[in-house]
Amino acid sequence: MTTALHDLTLAEQSQQLASGQTTSVALTQHVLDRIAAHTELGAFLHVDTAGALAAAAASDARRVAGQALGPLDGVPIAHKDIFVTQGLPTTAASKMLKGYQSPFDATVVAQLKAAGVVNVGKLNCDEFAMGGANENSAYGVARNPWDTTRIPGGSSGASAVAVSARLVAGATGTDTGGSIRQPAALTGITGIKPTYGRCSRYGMIAFASSLDQAGPMARTAEDCALLLQAMSGFDERDATSAQEPVPDFMAVINTPRADATTAQPLKGLRVGVPKEFFGEGVSADVLAATRAALSQLEAMGATLVDISLPRTELSIPVYYIIAPAEASSNLSRFDGVKFGHRAAKYGDLNDMYRKTRAEGFGAEVKRRIMIGTYVLSHGYYDAYYLQAQKLRRMIADDFQAAFKVCDVIAGPVSPSVARPIGSQTDPVAEYLADIFTLPASLAGLPGMSVPCGFGEHGLPVGLQLIGNYWQEAGLLHTAHAFQQATDWHQRTPASLS
Repeated sequence: MTTALHDLTLAEQSQQLASGQTTSVALTQHVLDRIAAHTELGAFLHVDTAGALAAAAASDARRVAGQALGPLDGVPIAHKDIFVTQGLPTTAASKMLKGYQSPFDATVVAQLKAAGVVNVGKLNCDEFAMGGANENSAYGVARNPWDTTRIPGGSSGASAVAVSARLVAGATGTDTGGSIRQPAALTGITGIKPTYGRCSRYGMIAFASSLDQAGPMARTAEDCALLLQAMSGFDERDATSAQEPVPDFMAVINTPRADATTAQPLKGLRVGVPKEFFGEGVSADVLAATRAALSQLEAMGATLVDISLPRTELSIPVYYIIAPAEASSNLSRFDGVKFGHRAAKYGDLNDMYRKTRAEGFGAEVKRRIMIGTYVLSHGYYDAYYLQAQKLRRMIADDFQAAFKVCDVIAGPVSPSVARPIGSQTDPVAEYLADIFTLPASLAGLPGMSVPCGFGEHGLPVGLQLIGNYWQEAGLLHTAHAFQQATDWHQRTPASLS
């Protein structure tokens, strides 16, 4: 039986293109047709049919001409609408930027374009990447393909939806406090947040500059490795970009460990299990799936090591002081003067500012701007913001102490499976769902989510893997080995044909 093009992983699509079993135009048209057939998921804000087919035709022409092509050439993907794209709308899912078109591409977009990928369009997200459910978009919610009455997670929720629903094989996302890992976990796909500074932030609309990081979302660790390879590298236009060599991720994930055997490919790997990740507040179904995944790693030769990350609970107040403070500063540029939305009627300049921002920003964005402005104000800076920065350093130190006795840290991504859309009206309760992803973000460490089972209502559960600085290759190797031994990443939502 022939596998449908949309059921192929990104690596498999690449192989079919290389072998001549399909063309980029045929593959891209198939993807575009599938996107059109599943608009009910709310994944796309803009579909670039003409541009995608032109890019696909150009890829096919390069292949016919015998040019040496990379593995991504001709493969269709989509970008989170937080990355600016030349000639296409970039809105950050906000009314504030409705109709805006950037005169240039974000570095990540340009790098993937240079690798030959075909961009089919822009994906929905929480407004300005603020949220954990994809309910904060000004253009409607994105729906989890495993149950369309439930959230996909956020803020890269639609990127996760597009991959999980097999609309595209890969997508870009951004992770500020878990916004790649959490939606990947809730929709049953693989996603990785690299070390802060690994991928350029140039052209990525800023939420919290010291936390935002781009990363790939796909069905497998192998696919994430292919995408991350193209997305990584130093960018002189980004002051936070690191001059760190980029390893050959594909070579690493396919190279056996020194002590490995066929039966135990992870022999010698020390996996840290933080006790704080397995306490109260985690649902029984998530705990069961996560513990089963840890047992699988152990069966593959890994050694489980009990560790402690004692300041895990403090990551929530620390993050929700630092991130809104930076958002307050970053979003001050959206005032109706130079670009974006401007109120139609106003009295003077201050009135224009007030009305423009009141009309253009959604409730969650306003909430975070107000929190951030408060903690940065005179009399509160030392009491809140400065103390949060000190605790952030301590959280990073906790990880370094743990990595003295382990190579990788593993635990749940989210305390529960995906909740129903509209079921959470308390923003503080919503923030608590980030407790397991925030620590790595505050420390600037790489982390990823790998499908590891199912919980209540047949909804996906993700295993979180956290590595030390610049150890994305090690995370991808571990995840790839896990996926070679399990089939959770191959499961498809039953409702989608």
